[in-house]
Amino acid sequence: MKEKVEAALNKIRPMLQRDGGGVELVDVEPDGVVKVRLTGACGG
Repeated sequence: MKEKVEAALNKIRPMLQRDGGGVELVDVEPDGVVKVRLTGACGG
């Protein structure tokens, strides 16, 4: 499951980076909840 989430994040990551932001995968919980950390301009 983590690999699928990472692949999806890789698709949107360039768009976030163009605006000075980023995203990193923190955790994928057993119940399917995905936790990410927004960075840069997207941090707020």
